[in-house]
Amino acid sequence: MNKDTTIGFILIALILIGYSIWMTPSKEEIADKQRRQDSITQVRQQQRIIDSLRFASEIQQAEAEIVIDSVITSDDGLLNTDFVALQDRFGFFASSAVGENTDLVVGNEVFKLTIASKGGYVKQVELKNYTTWDTLPLIIFDPNTSMLDLSFFSRNRSINTKDLFFKPFVNGKPFNDSSLEIGTSDSLLLGMRLFADGENAQSDAQKYIEFEYVIRPDKYMVGFNLNIVGMEKIIASNTSFMNIDWQLDLLQQERSIDRFNGSTIYFKHLTDDVDYLSETKNDEKSIKTRVKWVSFKQRFFTSTIIAGDYFENANMRTFDKERQGHPRYLKSMSASVDLPVNLGVDQKIPMSFYFGPNSFKELRAYNIDLERQIPLGWGFFLLAWINIYLVIPIFNVLGSYGWNYGIVILVLTLILKFFLFPIAYKTYQSSAKMRVLKPEVDEITAKYPKSEDAMKKQQAIMSLYKRAGANPMSGCVPMLLQMPILIAMFRFFPSSIELRQKSFLWATDLSSYDSIFNLPFEIPFYGSHVSLFTLLMTVSTIMYTHLNNQMMGSQSTQLPGMKTMMYLMPIMFLGLFNNYASGLSYYYLLANLITFGQMFVFRYAINEEKLRAKMEANKKKPVKKSAFQKRLEDAAKSRGMK
Repeated sequence: MNKDTTIGFILIALILIGYSIWMTPSKEEIADKQRRQDSITQVRQQQRIIDSLRFASEIQQAEAEIVIDSVITSDDGLLNTDFVALQDRFGFFASSAVGENTDLVVGNEVFKLTIASKGGYVKQVELKNYTTWDTLPLIIFDPNTSMLDLSFFSRNRSINTKDLFFKPFVNGKPFNDSSLEIGTSDSLLLGMRLFADGENAQSDAQKYIEFEYVIRPDKYMVGFNLNIVGMEKIIASNTSFMNIDWQLDLLQQERSIDRFNGSTIYFKHLTDDVDYLSETKNDEKSIKTRVKWVSFKQRFFTSTIIAGDYFENANMRTFDKERQGHPRYLKSMSASVDLPVNLGVDQKIPMSFYFGPNSFKELRAYNIDLERQIPLGWGFFLLAWINIYLVIPIFNVLGSYGWNYGIVILVLTLILKFFLFPIAYKTYQSSAKMRVLKPEVDEITAKYPKSEDAMKKQQAIMSLYKRAGANPMSGCVPMLLQMPILIAMFRFFPSSIELRQKSFLWATDLSSYDSIFNLPFEIPFYGSHVSLFTLLMTVSTIMYTHLNNQMMGSQSTQLPGMKTMMYLMPIMFLGLFNNYASGLSYYYLLANLITFGQMFVFRYAINEEKLRAKMEANKKKPVKKSAFQKRLEDAAKSRGMK
């Protein structure tokens, strides 16, 4: 081995040693990596616990049903062998595994809640101030399949509260009646207590889990506190969370189903925006971050569980059951969330339920973004702003006068058209200029008939517009400025609960379609009925398109394909709006009729002869150069160019 080779090996060794020293993590980096690994391990352990909890629950529930059935059907009372079996399954909650499955009905001014003794949860909600489209009592979800379950481990046993019997307490005292009505000025504390067994294998009054419902006289919001008392030796003190599993089968309340405002699950990230599952198909989503609330939303009503602080993780799913016995079955929804707890001491964990209407004013008052469930165009801020700060305030003020909502929509349309009047005037004025210049445009078109002269023809036309002081785009811009309001109305009317079951003329419900004739068959993309408001809207839109093409003059002849499309669009919308809210079709009909009136007013207000004379005078003036064009010419002159 020569000298150069030796030096080479030494250098390589030094490089490797230096690289290994440089890449060796510091103590802080090692500690940080260990913390991350511990965190990942903890999450995986918690997930394994959840999975084992659910798996054990399914097996043990089947076993428990067999045991409980044998206990209930025994003629000799609770035998020792049966109780031993219950203890083996439910541990400290064996005594609460047997009871009578009764319902407690609690009512205030706005709803009636039915709370099940088995499970202690709200199994049915009837809203007093609303009915279904066919005037039946409005029950939000199917009471026979609804379920809320709090699950946890107790002495290596999976405990599910839905399998156990709770005892009712009103304002801290035992309650034995089956119904209770709240006064107009009182609030009610209804506690459903799940007692654990003491040392004598009997229920211990000092050891219980309580679902405490705080019900106020005229509020849809229900306080829901989870009170954990005396559980230190029953539930492991290192338990960091309990799982809440909530499942509902929603029932159809409306005559029509809105494809743009469907039933789905909405949820709010604790420090982020509101999100939702698909409205048009079955969907599921797993969230590994903190959430504030989860809502089972229908078109006009919602059932929401709200955390006092936050829920840790959420697994949500919407699906259709193949076999569902309820004739009004709409959709099934489920949500599973983890509730952080500290079982070292007695504690009260605040939560809430909202069972009520999707009223913007009602939901926004809670200041937790519940109103984001109402589709007002949140995806594009301008649409939401128009609805929130313009349309809804005006609509609410007009509605407060007690007018028929058909009149309210008429006045709202007039007000919006008044705001848009300058834009409409600008559009008509631009169209008038195009009509005045049409003969000269036709001459240019005749001068350049060949397709290879298309560029020359276009340049000549643009030169004419420039010399006459006309801008073909000046009519398009005002029309584009009106589009956000038209789209905002498309979102507002179908989602406005104020229009629900409000009649006007032949329409019995402005939030649903109006039908003047039911067909004996269904037409694809149209339906099995005829909506008169939609027909009138379509006819008026075609008339407006025809008049607008006449007004546009030369502009309409330059885009023949667009002209055809403008006539086809109303026909296409006929199928869409035939099954949509009649209030929306009525609004668009009014907007078209008012536009017709404006067009006739503008025709007499704008003297086209004076306009022609003004444009002829503009042609004689030197063409004013733009600042950009001047800078280009100055730059060319500075370089010696002519």
